[in-house]
Amino acid sequence: MRHAFDTIVLGSGIAGLTFALEMAKHGMVAVITKRERRASNTYWAQGGIATVMDPYDTFDAHIQDTITAGDYLNHPDIVRICVEEGPARLRELIALGVDFTRDKDDPTHLDLTREGGHSARRVVHAKDMTGAAVEEGLVAATQNHPNIVFFEHHHAIDLISRARLGMRGPDRCLGVYVLNTESNAIETFLGKVVMLATGGAGKVYRYTSNPDVATGDGIAMAWRVGVPIVNMEFYQFHPTCLYHPQAKNFLVTEACRGEGGILRRKDGHAFMADYHPLKDLAPRDIVARAIDSEMKRTGDECVFLDMTHLDAHFVVDHFPGVHAKLMEFGIDMRHTPIPIVPAAHYCCGGVHSDANGFTGLDGLLVAGETSHTGLHGANRLASNSLLEGLVFAHRAAQIAPQMMVSAPADFDPDVPDWNTGFATNPDENVLIAHAWEEMRTLMWNYVGIVRSNKRLERAKRRAELLNQEIKEDYWNFTLSRDLLELRNIARVGQLIIESAMMRKESRGLHYTVDYPQHDDAIGRRDTILRKGKRR
Repeated sequence: MRHAFDTIVLGSGIAGLTFALEMAKHGMVAVITKRERRASNTYWAQGGIATVMDPYDTFDAHIQDTITAGDYLNHPDIVRICVEEGPARLRELIALGVDFTRDKDDPTHLDLTREGGHSARRVVHAKDMTGAAVEEGLVAATQNHPNIVFFEHHHAIDLISRARLGMRGPDRCLGVYVLNTESNAIETFLGKVVMLATGGAGKVYRYTSNPDVATGDGIAMAWRVGVPIVNMEFYQFHPTCLYHPQAKNFLVTEACRGEGGILRRKDGHAFMADYHPLKDLAPRDIVARAIDSEMKRTGDECVFLDMTHLDAHFVVDHFPGVHAKLMEFGIDMRHTPIPIVPAAHYCCGGVHSDANGFTGLDGLLVAGETSHTGLHGANRLASNSLLEGLVFAHRAAQIAPQMMVSAPADFDPDVPDWNTGFATNPDENVLIAHAWEEMRTLMWNYVGIVRSNKRLERAKRRAELLNQEIKEDYWNFTLSRDLLELRNIARVGQLIIESAMMRKESRGLHYTVDYPQHDDAIGRRDTILRKGKRR
């Protein structure tokens, strides 16, 4: 089956739906999402959107906090754009009906909270379920729009580009091949503009706060068409994910520490004072390494986030989602410290993007966690992620109409449909399941919070072999969601390993025992990987 749209959006989180809503003014839009439309990292974001709304706060202060957290690898021009354009984008969400929490004393003002690394209260939130509120608002605005068509349970396989097809003329993205996971048919989607907004890649690691959809699909697809991939060594581990045998990936929001939560060892010692002047409000990379260090030193399986010294009514009122979820596991955060461990949370690297979401490949744009704009540097400041998705999806929508003008008017009839060749159904699905587990375990053990040359070399050898085995399965077997996701996490894992091996210093989220110090002579640059090239 063939489809033709003016715009194709891969992903249904904050970046994808923001872009889709704006591009619907210019033509027909297909939103392709591999699960249900609400199944995105955005939906699970708890904390909020960091933006300057308090008259006592300043853009310069937010910019400096972002650059400090990013360990001075941020692109200053991008940081300023994002911070200064943030308030306008937030007001657009409010206009859509997103119900952010209001100040109890003055409901005409938004309630602003503070999170780690911020010098002021500037995090706009909807209690502790901000992502869900934003996602619901955007879904409501897009799902009945006459120019937007959703394709749920459609898993993108690969981008279609002129160069990959061996077509003459300048390279251009023409669309995407997609597996309909309900019918198992492979469909061809052609579009004048393609937006990559597939989210993050937390499932590359064994322990993650991300939902199952976060398998790095957009990053892997962009790499395969030759688009540069930037700074993949900087993977953020959220310090506070619930440690419980029945909890799969539940995140305890950073706002808990912002409102006074204290990290303690099993013996009750508040250890963050031993690591940083900001104590429990230190940037995430420092907190995650501190927890990892304490667990390794003591042999304890977790540490604890203590909220018991705070007013019980305040705790439930501010964190109803966290409280309700913890009660399901028999943990009353009003009276019992919460057992937590770090887990893979956010990809600070990604697909190369300029200030307008352009990847360098004509017809292909990127926004949100899939992208590398330069905003986050070596470590993302809390609650800057939803902000980035809003700002740069909007900016991409300002240049996309011109891309549509230069696109082939006939959607290029020379693009062939998918050829399954001699692929057969796999007779041993256990091979795919085992490779999934092996890839995620080696990433956790060797390419996690603390790294070394020896661990990275071992990870590199295993990842190369796994990618070769997966490549054989990809061409020999009929495609399934599990195989496609395995192919993508294995590729993204290898990109993280190669990037980490190239950075011969410690900076931000990349900490290696072999190069524990900063080295500005070599370190104040981006790590760039491109298919067949690295620099």
